[in-house]
Amino acid sequence: MQVLIVEDEEALTTLLRYNLEAEGFLVDSAARGDDAELLLAERIPDLVLLDWMLPGLSGIELCRRIRARRETERLPVIMLTARGEEGDRIRGLGTGADDYIVKPFSVPELLARIRALLRRAKPAHSSDRLAAGDLELDRTGHRVRRGGEELHLGPTEFRLLEFLMLAPGRVFSREQLLDGVWGHDVYIDERTVDVHVGRLRKALNGPRQADPIRTVRGSGYAFDETFSLEA
Repeated sequence: MQVLIVEDEEALTTLLRYNLEAEGFLVDSAARGDDAELLLAERIPDLVLLDWMLPGLSGIELCRRIRARRETERLPVIMLTARGEEGDRIRGLGTGADDYIVKPFSVPELLARIRALLRRAKPAHSSDRLAAGDLELDRTGHRVRRGGEELHLGPTEFRLLEFLMLAPGRVFSREQLLDGVWGHDVYIDERTVDVHVGRLRKALNGPRQADPIRTVRGSGYAFDETFSLEA
């Protein structure tokens, strides 16, 4: 799960990044509202932590733009601000923020609010089982079945399939897949993704079975939840 922190206080950004990564989140950050808007145009996270007062473009205006854009109109947003007056909270929520937390705040409380909001916005992410067509993925047991028969996937192929199934239909670039499956701190060639997609397809697809992994030329790969049971 990817979280974008938009905050101009470097110490707070470092604190949030440390705690979010400790909880298993992938984290990007921006110190300016206009820089955050550019990041959102390149990659849509699962949730945004958004400071109200930002250089370049205010958090309120960025939130308005997030809600105005079709691709991000349902993107979960938590507003972080020192403004604790009732009128400010109403304005922040009225602009489109899903939640509003006043500085200074408890990090455990913020993490709990993040998890609660993601459970509501993305229930598949909190489910132990993902399914599409005749394909089932057990996230707890690390098992994959197709048509009732267990498939044998390597750990990387399992994580790759899980990552794609969590966002059916969404096209991920090789760079995004590297970040999401291998992590930010791993430096490997983007073509490694192609090798593992090939291995995943070989493990998933038997005779006359449709391929659930869709290649989008020039863009990347997506999980096609509408794949048919027979080719």
